[in-house]
Amino acid sequence: MDRRCPDCGVTMEPVKLRTNEGFKFQINTDERREGLLGSLGLTENHSVEGRLCPECGLVRGYADIDEE
Repeated sequence: MDRRCPDCGVTMEPVKLRTNEGFKFQINTDERREGLLGSLGLTENHSVEGRLCPECGLVRGYADIDEE
């Protein structure tokens, strides 16, 4: 998906977001997973896609949440 900087209006470039330990950046929600994992109390997690504005340096993260 083409993401645009809200300040500059230019297309933002994809970047990798990682923690200090080198792990991918993820978001955990309170929404239970489906099936067996949900019955065990595990919740949904989503990876985060990073975007960088080449003009002003703004960095944003977008979760991979699928809308139904």
